[in-house]
Amino acid sequence: MTRRDGRGAATADPQDVALIESTRRALDAGIAAAVAGARLGDVSAAIGAVAAEGGYRVSTEFGGHGLGRTMHEDPHVPNLGRPGRGMVLRPGTTLALEPWWGRGTERLVVDGDGWTLRSADGSRTAHSEHTVAITEDGPRVLTAG
Repeated sequence: MTRRDGRGAATADPQDVALIESTRRALDAGIAAAVAGARLGDVSAAIGAVAAEGGYRVSTEFGGHGLGRTMHEDPHVPNLGRPGRGMVLRPGTTLALEPWWGRGTERLVVDGDGWTLRSADGSRTAHSEHTVAITEDGPRVLTAG
């Protein structure tokens, strides 16, 4: 929600700003964890830890995904996870990391357009995303800049 200051300029609700910034920090944490030899659960746990710090509830139904010949491929990259679990990340693996959560319920619904996601209770949500390639030299963000 936006507010107006005394001069009529719009200002963002501080809770909305914190929500958005939390998904950006989680994205950075997930990228940092996406190194060759790590496990998918390490990435998911890094993302989920940021959500937990903010007290946000995370949907396990939606998250990131693999990319290859099509846009949405396995593996599913949940925004919660346990370190040391899941597939081993190998050079050449490409993942879309998508921290997504909100201020209310963790339940998300898909709009009639088949694409737009919303919180089931109408509360604010935020989402950040980057596509990351796992390389021998560390994660390479393919969608930056």
